[in-house]
Amino acid sequence: MEIYWLLGIPLAGGLYLALWGNRTHAPEINAAFSLATLIAAGTLTARIVDEGPMLAGGDGWFFIDAFNVFLVALTAFVAFTTALFSRPYMRIEQDHGRLSAARLRLYHASYQIFIGTMLLALTTNNMGILWVAMEGATLATVLLVSLYRTPAALEAAWKYFILCGVGIALALFGTILLYFAAEKVLGAGGGALLWTHLNGVKAQLEPVVLQLAFVFLLVGYGTKVGLVPLHNWLPDAHAEGPTPISAVLSGLLLNVALYAVMRSKVLVDGALGVHSLAGNLMMGFGLLSVVVAALLIKRQTDVKRMFAYSSIEHMGLITFAFGMGGPVASFAALLHMTLHSLTKSAIFFAVGHATQKAGTQVMDDIRGLIKTNPTIGWGLMLGTVAILGVPPFGVFASEFLIITNAMHQHPWATPFLLAALGVAFASMFGKVQPMVFGETGLPRLPHQPALAPVFIHLALVLMLGLFIPAYLADWYRQAASLLGG
Repeated sequence: MEIYWLLGIPLAGGLYLALWGNRTHAPEINAAFSLATLIAAGTLTARIVDEGPMLAGGDGWFFIDAFNVFLVALTAFVAFTTALFSRPYMRIEQDHGRLSAARLRLYHASYQIFIGTMLLALTTNNMGILWVAMEGATLATVLLVSLYRTPAALEAAWKYFILCGVGIALALFGTILLYFAAEKVLGAGGGALLWTHLNGVKAQLEPVVLQLAFVFLLVGYGTKVGLVPLHNWLPDAHAEGPTPISAVLSGLLLNVALYAVMRSKVLVDGALGVHSLAGNLMMGFGLLSVVVAALLIKRQTDVKRMFAYSSIEHMGLITFAFGMGGPVASFAALLHMTLHSLTKSAIFFAVGHATQKAGTQVMDDIRGLIKTNPTIGWGLMLGTVAILGVPPFGVFASEFLIITNAMHQHPWATPFLLAALGVAFASMFGKVQPMVFGETGLPRLPHQPALAPVFIHLALVLMLGLFIPAYLADWYRQAASLLGG
């Protein structure tokens, strides 16, 4: 029953806000629906923790285990805090004349549909429906990225639609190949695409067909992960879309796309008996993404584009860790996925208010935030320090686990990782420090923004750097074991 509430609430919220989302209380309604989704996710998570994996639906169309319920909880939590952040932020955008009441209604309705499609992708047991849900998330994101209707926003949305459309088409071909391999073992019909059925017979699936299917699935879904060289849409979408959408793109959508890749990797590893092909491909794309993104961070002048490239870097690191496989690497990748989602969304919350107050996203024109608005300044500085892996924040722990595991399993990759992380650290810290502590002639702002979500996220990241609760560590271990760790 919990699964139907989880998926039904965002759908109902999208329909309600599409009809009545132009009313003055629409931001509160959006937050209320997001809170209800979080409660449903918490109830489902508690059930899975107590009772173990669960099949739901008439023919097992939904499947929940330790891996995807962890992502469901994370998605619902970040979606709720982002809805809280977007309440004052989007109202100010409307007051400044950047949004009309009709576009604000489109924003709220599309936001709920976007969250609903991601939750459907995470919970479905059918690899075909997973593809449909990812396509639905793509279409919802196009509407959100183009919300301002400026030439740059329309160009970014068009680029996103074309590149991710090509990617999702490749993922469809990979899904078709997966069905062809399964049909010989499971027979024709929708049951041949159920992941639980595929997982049960993965050793009997044709290895050659499955390897080819994984290549298309990795390239297709990897486009939405933002892996280099398929990343070109991501910086534009972050820079031109509303800042709350930047937060959920970096914090949530990239995770969902990587989740689809990992479900496919489990099948390929089972068919081949080893993780060489899937693992090597993921390590290659992941390492390339880390190195290229780190070099491109140094060239950025737009603050949102800079943090978009940071997302590419961290998703590359997570992909590399999943590619290595094994209990430690999978544990570290799951931990890093959590920490990146919390930290990067917190950063975009702070950046959103900073750029809104300054009236620009150009970093050279944003100075002295610590003087004009200490809350924004400290939020941005602490978020940047956290995402750069400075202890005691949790990103340091997850990066340490990934790099030490790489030293043990793939020492050739370690110098590239260390060099890229060093370049990213120097570049990003050098750009953010004057934004926060630089000299400015602007007066101190009379009102402090509501940045509770920023410090809630950073407090959780700090806690996970100092102490991981036993139940959470067990959760990560269970999920790692499901991934072959």
